[in-house]
Amino acid sequence: MNLETKMSLENTAHTGRPRLDELVPSRYAVRVGEIEVLVISDGVLPLPTAMLGHNIDPAVRATWLKDMFLPPDALDWALNVVVVRSGDQTILLDAGLGIDPDLHLPRAGQLIKRLEAAGIDLASVTDVVLTHMHMDHIGGLLVDGVKEQLRPDLRIHVAAAEVKFWEAPDFSRVSMPPGFPDALRATAGRFAKEYRSHFRLFDDEYEVAPGVVVHRTGGHTPGHSVIRVASGGDRLMFAGDAVFAVGFEHPDWFNGFEHDPEEAARVRIRLLRELAETGEQLVATHLPFPSVGRVAVDGDAFRWVAAFWDY
Repeated sequence: MNLETKMSLENTAHTGRPRLDELVPSRYAVRVGEIEVLVISDGVLPLPTAMLGHNIDPAVRATWLKDMFLPPDALDWALNVVVVRSGDQTILLDAGLGIDPDLHLPRAGQLIKRLEAAGIDLASVTDVVLTHMHMDHIGGLLVDGVKEQLRPDLRIHVAAAEVKFWEAPDFSRVSMPPGFPDALRATAGRFAKEYRSHFRLFDDEYEVAPGVVVHRTGGHTPGHSVIRVASGGDRLMFAGDAVFAVGFEHPDWFNGFEHDPEEAARVRIRLLRELAETGEQLVATHLPFPSVGRVAVDGDAFRWVAAFWDY
């Protein structure tokens, strides 16, 4: 049974039984050739707008926010997770926030219940690919009772450089709200301890399944990676935290969560140029849900072209 069919059955099964989480869609299906892709919302993170570009004049940032009809002080960052089905493998790209690490983020951490609502059994997941080990990308696997539902032979693919980084992480270049560095450090440490036996480390590139390849980019974190999905001439990239909403117009703005901001900006520009040249689809963690779209060159910067919803 494919993902779209499961979604249809799930919706039919609840006909006449309204639920609050059905007021806003939380999953969106895309086909990439013969590969099924499902974008799932893990919710939103309310964060200070200063984190959108801490290396630029606050007045310039304020103008951008005003032009985008966004609030001046804090805004909701989307949290997107992707499920990919290629052949007999069901692959989870990142795992959302999971539990709230005492940072008052109650609207995030929705992944597990939304996987269930989409008809995806945790025991069916054969592989997890991590773009990096920030808590909003791994925390879903730390929710009570989740590990017991996962397959004993689950493979978690993560860059070796990422695992090494979190053994002694450097926060000297970030610009995060109070409490976040400690929460990130603690969550990554706990995750590595609980799941180390499932890790399948790679250096620069690894084919997880037919048409599904993970590439290390570095920048955001030393082991940050993107996942490319390709089948039948169609292509899609899950860019993790390499691209944020402001990054199209201002790819040189530093994001507060970047551990190496200059390298992150270089990676962002390179990926956006590549996406503009190839025309492949883009999904990223913190672009507004469902975040499916393409990239166009716009002068010296870029332009986000959101996909028309197919429903």
